[in-house]
Amino acid sequence: MSSDAAPPAAPSRNPCCLCWCCCCSCSWCVGTRNEERRRAWRASRESKLQPLPSCEACAPPSPEEVQSWAQSFDKLMHSPAGRSAFREFLRTEYSEENMLFWLACEELKAEANQHVVDEKARLIYEDYVSILSPKEVSLDSRVREGINKKMQEPSAHTFDDAQLQIYTLMHRDSYPRFLSSPTYRALLLRGGSQSSNEA
Repeated sequence: MSSDAAPPAAPSRNPCCLCWCCCCSCSWCVGTRNEERRRAWRASRESKLQPLPSCEACAPPSPEEVQSWAQSFDKLMHSPAGRSAFREFLRTEYSEENMLFWLACEELKAEANQHVVDEKARLIYEDYVSILSPKEVSLDSRVREGINKKMQEPSAHTFDDAQLQIYTLMHRDSYPRFLSSPTYRALLLRGGSQSSNEA
């Protein structure tokens, strides 16, 4: 927002100071935002210590399924057990928010009720796009600008570009490390011993 968009001396004409999209650049908002972000960061550090909640109810993966996750990132992400294991790994790297954001976007795209879409889109923005959020995901300025425009009339596809960007980030950055991680190796070993016991 440009600095001359609204007269600074007229609070009633400067609604951005109270909005949830954090678009305001006035000195009062920036100072408040910095303090809020510090508080949010401290809260997020504390939340990292809490036990990992069960993100998806799924049966234990078969040895073949675990091995298939190394074939492609798509196979990992299409498997509920794979997503759960990958999310647990992301948490050890303090980037679990990427998976949570991707899952929230998938849930939004499946929603047909416009009232629910509006509410879910607002929550996704607050949780993962807002600079105030401790779970803010890393998006480039072009995608972020697009979201800000689309949030004026949210749809089930408001976050499609952002979801693709985060999917690509996880694929290129986190997925190779997951495949060489103790988390994945333990699953492979567990699958191998399970096959031996059945033989």
